[in-house]
Amino acid sequence: MNMGISTSSSDPGNGESLRSPLLSPPKQPPAEQEKLLVDDMLHKYCGEFGPWQLRHFVLTSLAWALEAFHTMVMIFADREPEYSCLGQGCDPGEKTVCGLEPGSWAWTGGDGSSTVTQWGLFCEEKYKVGLVQALFFFGCMIGAGVFGHLSDSRLGRKGSLTVVCMMNAVFGCLTAFSPNYSTYVVLRMLTGFSTGGVGLCAFVLATEPVGPSKRGAAGMSTFYFFSTGIALLSGIAYIFQTWRALYIASSIPSILFLLIILPFLPESPRWYLVRGKLNEAMKIMRAIAKSNGRHLPDGVVLMLDDEQENDASNGKQNYKEELATKEAVTGSVIDVIKSPLTRIRLFLAVTINFLCSVVYYGISLNVVNLQTNLYLNVLVNAVAEMPAFTITAVLLDKLGRKPMTIGTLWFSGFFCLLGSLVKNNGIWKIVRMICGVMGIFGVAGTYNLLFIYTTELFPTVVRNAALGCATQAAQLGAILAPFVVVLGGWLPFAVFAACGIIGGLFAFYLPETLNKPLYDTMAGMKEGEGVV
Repeated sequence: MNMGISTSSSDPGNGESLRSPLLSPPKQPPAEQEKLLVDDMLHKYCGEFGPWQLRHFVLTSLAWALEAFHTMVMIFADREPEYSCLGQGCDPGEKTVCGLEPGSWAWTGGDGSSTVTQWGLFCEEKYKVGLVQALFFFGCMIGAGVFGHLSDSRLGRKGSLTVVCMMNAVFGCLTAFSPNYSTYVVLRMLTGFSTGGVGLCAFVLATEPVGPSKRGAAGMSTFYFFSTGIALLSGIAYIFQTWRALYIASSIPSILFLLIILPFLPESPRWYLVRGKLNEAMKIMRAIAKSNGRHLPDGVVLMLDDEQENDASNGKQNYKEELATKEAVTGSVIDVIKSPLTRIRLFLAVTINFLCSVVYYGISLNVVNLQTNLYLNVLVNAVAEMPAFTITAVLLDKLGRKPMTIGTLWFSGFFCLLGSLVKNNGIWKIVRMICGVMGIFGVAGTYNLLFIYTTELFPTVVRNAALGCATQAAQLGAILAPFVVVLGGWLPFAVFAACGIIGGLFAFYLPETLNKPLYDTMAGMKEGEGVV
């Protein structure tokens, strides 16, 4: 036995031949890759809304509070404060100082309490306050389009959010040092330009890594952060009652967001995928699975929806070859307009967003007309919107996007119509006020679910560009809303009612997106929708 072992070890060739089979085993084919869409990978392996998505969602959505700060700060900074009488020629019962003799009165908070007192923006100059507000929203409209395109192309979702937050912090602080009205107008318009990109970039970045069954509720929840921001702003404004200090205080959170939160937020895996950066997209998907306590097998890779047909006809491609040959898929608003399918959707989305915004901002501006505490009014108005978000979020995945859009618009339109029919005296003032509250309740739900609806109507490659167009339309509605309010009497409510009802009619022509996949490319969406 020892000799046999010695012989075998001394003649490896002979021993090897004894062990070798007479026929060579067939070569094993390489394991095929399992290629999945982002939604399918989230559902099957990574988890649709686990600890990773919750953390990412909360941190990203904090940007909505920043948008609320920079948008609603004008309510307090541009307010007309109370006045006190100094001598003869002053009647304390007058609502405005326009009919009082010069020198017979003084602003209660001093000349630095607001821009109105700083630069005399009252009586004949009062239109300048409305002009600042209109130009701010004009800046928002331009910024929404610009950053909607940049977040789909070069900068990405996170890159665009970083840029707009940086601009907000800089322009917000500089506004506090405005030496005159003209400089103030320019800086507010520049702040609007950057603010217009905050919400749409934050919304898409927060919701794209969420699975399809949880995306609706998550998307609706982003707007709690906006309302919370308004509520917090009322407290900040109560503490910092001079307009210069208020602008600095409301800009500091943007600086903190840039330094403390943004560095730890990843880019959207969907954006990486359409830009041809498959390796980066897979790293994020593995991180999601690991954080959620799930396992993502090595043989599973992402693919775009327009690759499904190619895979079926050409077979699977090696993962390394995929990384080497992957090219970026790009798109713009021009691509949206070229396609009849997306062109119709864009027209409807833009129109509905415009009409909804006229109603939302128009009713909201009535808060300053109430003869009560301004800080309390803004707080109550912000809190009153939250039940609308909750109810809409609960019903959104049960009834669908389309019925909820129609229902909330018509709900708001009905109460606005009722408000236009009642008189504005005696007890009917209370009825009209209730109609306004119910109108803002309904349209707040519409305004917010439209972000989700618009996001789902377009593929990843043009999603932010399309959402930017819809946001621009909403900002145009915000620009026009103050001019509707100054009509006075029953006309504003009548206009709001018409906008709500007509918006609901347009929504009938939109497709339902409930439980539909988030398409990545134009070709993938056409194939999924059965369009030739």
